[in-house]
Amino acid sequence: MFDKSKKKVKGTGLDLLGQTNRIVEGTTIKGDIEAIADIRIDGVIEGNVVVKGRLVLGPIARIVGNISCENSEIEGEIIGNILVNDLLTVKSAARIKGDIKVGRLAVEPGAKIDVKCQMVGQEQLA
Repeated sequence: MFDKSKKKVKGTGLDLLGQTNRIVEGTTIKGDIEAIADIRIDGVIEGNVVVKGRLVLGPIARIVGNISCENSEIEGEIIGNILVNDLLTVKSAARIKGDIKVGRLAVEPGAKIDVKCQMVGQEQLA
């Protein structure tokens, strides 16, 4: 009766409904990360992050490197360039330094951003 739509990653055929990667507080990763499922980061990443789905950065998280993803919600700190194909939501606790290129952008009051921003339609990012 209530059929949940399955989230599949283009070109993989994988069903990722309800699957989220998580990097917890107190974890530091030095190196690049690639994920086809959504990911939540509450630790520290020193490297590039490429996510085919949604990236959530918690309030104490930190990324020093470039980010590429479909959607993102940022509360922590990013030092690097960001490419978000659809919606980038920057929360009030966020601190971002670098360039951003997004399809759509939402910024809460209080966010600290030192960026060059390029907003383009989703069709231009693909």
